[in-house]
Amino acid sequence: MFMDITWQDPITGANGFVVIDTLVRGTASGGLRMRQGCTLEEVRGLAQGMTRKEAIHLRAGRHYVPVGGAKGGIDFDPRASGAKDILERFLVAVNPLMRAYWALGEDLGVRQGDIDDILDTRELGSGLSAVEKLLTDPQAAAARSEIAFSTIVDGVGQDELVGGLGVATSVIAALQAEGRDPATASAVIQGFGSMGGASARFLAEAGVRIVGIADADGFVSNPAGLDVEALLATRDPFGGIDRSALRSEDLDGDRGDWLAADCDVLVPAAVSYAITNENCESITAGLIVEAANMPVLPEAESRLQDRGITVVPDFLANSATNAWWWWVTFGDVDGSWEDSRTMVTQTLSELTTQVLGDAKHQGITPRQAAQSLVDANLEALRAAPGSGSGSKAER
Repeated sequence: MFMDITWQDPITGANGFVVIDTLVRGTASGGLRMRQGCTLEEVRGLAQGMTRKEAIHLRAGRHYVPVGGAKGGIDFDPRASGAKDILERFLVAVNPLMRAYWALGEDLGVRQGDIDDILDTRELGSGLSAVEKLLTDPQAAAARSEIAFSTIVDGVGQDELVGGLGVATSVIAALQAEGRDPATASAVIQGFGSMGGASARFLAEAGVRIVGIADADGFVSNPAGLDVEALLATRDPFGGIDRSALRSEDLDGDRGDWLAADCDVLVPAAVSYAITNENCESITAGLIVEAANMPVLPEAESRLQDRGITVVPDFLANSATNAWWWWVTFGDVDGSWEDSRTMVTQTLSELTTQVLGDAKHQGITPRQAAQSLVDANLEALRAAPGSGSGSKAER
């Protein structure tokens, strides 16, 4: 661990945390989340995950060379009064760290627009200030970013779509690796925010039947398939489903029902630690693709593996948002949706296929295969001249 700090809000007493797990080229990348109950240990685990998400995308010939991993977290309910004020005080307090080392964006419970508004109003620089020292043409990078973050696709900003597109691509590649036609598969998604909503959209577009979606208020389901686009059009800013948009044949049950639902694929896209040693036996799906960070605990994953259930790890499946930021920044994509979509689908399909193939060939889990790729890439990054690397993440 390179560095971790704990901050306490002087007004509410809420705690905030920043963990820089690894520095590569003197820089680390990772989002900022806000949720009640967030802990330093959680943020440490997330920062380790970011080291993996970065390193797994090392590819010869690309302008983007991975940086290190970091994460921030605030222990507060993002829906509660005063949440944005706490976010502002936190960003002011950690701004020197941001400028020197930590490039950040939105994560669970934090909106990118709120971060950008605060940084602009308080003249704190960009959330990507820490990478500016790595850019050869900052003006060109800014122009690509302007295109990327102003592009709207079917009413949604593309920055809210690329992560879920990557998850859906990983699901499709995993199904195809098993010899399955995605159009014959069914899926249940836990969480309907940016990541879960976009995952549902692109899975449905590929023909996967979305038979259930869990939000904070319950579990909406239909064995024949939900109308994903109608639900997306009426969800609230936190991913809540408008029950008035349900059809008569749609069901509304308890929030916890998603885990045991009859489906081929589970996509946990909400909170960490959702699948535990105590509840994993109820799972009937044969494939789990982690859209959230750390949703499956290690003991649960071991038991799932023994039952023949494949788990595609988070630092592969949900890595597209982070990678896309850097593809835009460093010039591997031009910022347009067409270029971005091509890069995300090509890269995540190839990575998922490679990792699942390595796992099968070596008789290990997909997580172990993905970690082996990460370890090899980290060694290559450390060996590069001027890498400025810090500590290595271990699981």
